Amino acid sequence: MRQDQTRLINLPKIADPRGNLTVVEQMKNVPFDIARVYWTYDIPSGEHRGGHAHKHCREFIIAISGSFDVTLDNGKGTKETFHLNHPFQGLLVETDIWRTLEDFSSGAVCLVLASDPFDESDYWYDYHEFLNHVNRCSQ
Repeated sequence: MRQDQTRLINLPKIADPRGNLTVVEQMKNVPFDIARVYWTYDIPSGEHRGGHAHKHCREFIIAISGSFDVTLDNGKGTKETFHLNHPFQGLLVETDIWRTLEDFSSGAVCLVLASDPFDESDYWYDYHEFLNHVNRCSQ
């Protein structure tokens, strides 16, 4: 995976005896303007989320509670798995990267900050179509 395609980013963690605080600011901690925020939770044991790539939308994925694995695939033979389990750390996922989220712990909450509003045409849902696209772009 190229460094510009994905990376873990540590967010500010403000320690306080009353409980910790973490802040996310667009164009500061997250390198894009945030247009959409969504989260998944109550994922049944053994289920997975994701299973797609984006054509234009960039995402920043945070394990707000619990833990889960994010496997990223650039379509060129490189796959990398990240174990997210810190609410002060997020995973930046650039465009044209296939992602699968799995192995959710009980009570896990996955927060996603997205650069674009929802647009069905922005998604690659078929892995073989995604691979064809990546191979066309690299020629």
